[in-house]
Amino acid sequence: MRILSHVSAKPYSTFRFQQTLAEVIELSSIADLNAYNPVSAPIVLGEGSNTIFLQDITAPICRYIATEKSITTIDDNYGLLHVAAGHNWHELVTWTVDNSWWGIENLALIPGAVGAAPVQNIGAYGVELADRCLYVDFYHWQTKQVQRITAARCSFGYRDSIFKQDLAGKGIIIAVGLLLQKAAMPILNYNGLDNLTKNVSLKTVYETVINVRNAKLPTPDKLANCGSFFKNPIISHEQFVSLQQVFPTIPGYKVNQHSIKVPAAWLLEQQGFKGYCHDGVGCYEKQPLVLVNYGSGTPNKLLELIAMITDTVHRTYAITLEPEVRLLSASGIIKA
Repeated sequence: MRILSHVSAKPYSTFRFQQTLAEVIELSSIADLNAYNPVSAPIVLGEGSNTIFLQDITAPICRYIATEKSITTIDDNYGLLHVAAGHNWHELVTWTVDNSWWGIENLALIPGAVGAAPVQNIGAYGVELADRCLYVDFYHWQTKQVQRITAARCSFGYRDSIFKQDLAGKGIIIAVGLLLQKAAMPILNYNGLDNLTKNVSLKTVYETVINVRNAKLPTPDKLANCGSFFKNPIISHEQFVSLQQVFPTIPGYKVNQHSIKVPAAWLLEQQGFKGYCHDGVGCYEKQPLVLVNYGSGTPNKLLELIAMITDTVHRTYAITLEPEVRLLSASGIIKA
């Protein structure tokens, strides 16, 4: 266990606002977890790629940083990859590709730690974590016990899970189990990958995903950001039909017989937010859904930009945008 006091928040958030964290606790084993006795539920943090600190944080920040992994062969085709929550996600994807395991290559270059992946049910290019997850190991603060939660009980949804709902604040993810396979299983039915052939190599899928992401998304080390800021809204089929009467080119993707998912990026671009700057913060020039910090931005200016975007979209389309990124006040989450 390592406890850091009064440290800069910049290394702990890829949005890099200059705030101060009162206490950061780094834990790397079950023994560390058992020895840690939080007075109240700490703020759990991975690598900070989905978290923005709006104020100096007085609540304790807890990070589980163990990185070990192992893969167990199930049969001639399938393998179970067990990986600790502190492992970097993209490095894990790269390792699976280098070792010829199919399953998570479409999720390459998503920033963050493995432990954050189930919380958000990360997804990209036609694949979600839920498609590959077998279980999540969750440590409960109160009982000091590790519970293995099967994927079926994780309540995975669009950027949602039991860890954002019933288990929020009750513990910390310490490991994830993923089902991988040796036989080729390319998922190519997504824009950017749909020009690849069915006999494509695992390495080619992986490299194509990286190239597509790099072409439209800024890397946090070069331009501070937390990736896609807003969720793609899901609206009723009836509302979508009504919107089509006014906005004939509005895109939508069927979720089920009752619901349609609308790309938030389209809504923002139509309202002129692509490349828009607001006193040091703004919408990325190639992808308006990515809010960025140009270096001189402040939390107040970011909140103003968020309000400007959400108000405009709601006024124009009667659609309420919800943030995908966590916004943290001094004592905890104010928006998620």
